Amino acid sequence: MWYCVINRYTSINREGGVLKKPELTTLCYIEHYGKYLMLHRVKKKNDINHDKYIGVGGHFEYGESPDDCLLREVKEETGLTLTVYRARGIVTFIYGDASRPEDRIVEYMHLYTADGFSGSLTVCDEGELVWIDKKDVYNLPIWEGDKIFFRLLEDRDDYFSLKLVYSETDELIDVRLNGQPVNFKSW
Repeated sequence: MWYCVINRYTSINREGGVLKKPELTTLCYIEHYGKYLMLHRVKKKNDINHDKYIGVGGHFEYGESPDDCLLREVKEETGLTLTVYRARGIVTFIYGDASRPEDRIVEYMHLYTADGFSGSLTVCDEGELVWIDKKDVYNLPIWEGDKIFFRLLEDRDDYFSLKLVYSETDELIDVRLNGQPVNFKSW
């Protein structure tokens, strides 16, 4: 497929349709004494993650590597400085009405875990930071696909590629692991 870039946020495809450019982000689950540090997203309005629990991280700034973005975002959101962390996978997150690709959100999330840090937690302007027992994360209001990558983080040590496709009503409709379809209903 042919694309022409208009600006850093949009591009034009071969048929002349304007598409949003994919977002580049990091997402980190900091581990400590059998718990994950979770961000309960309750403070931002019009937030796709509103009321959900997610890891910490955020959008790349121009010229940043995934590690640069991770370290900056964790420091900004938590006050912590990561000292031991590991890239675990890439998650392709697609959200929205499939019949309107120009309106869909496409995000490439570099997924990390960390178990070494220094500093003290600070107040986060995006939500409440909470330490949650790993076994309890599945019972929180989280994206359905997050349950899949939590299982992958628990069961695998290798780097993986996970594609999660959601409808505009938050329904998980397609999952691919390393390019292969996954029967996610059985997870």
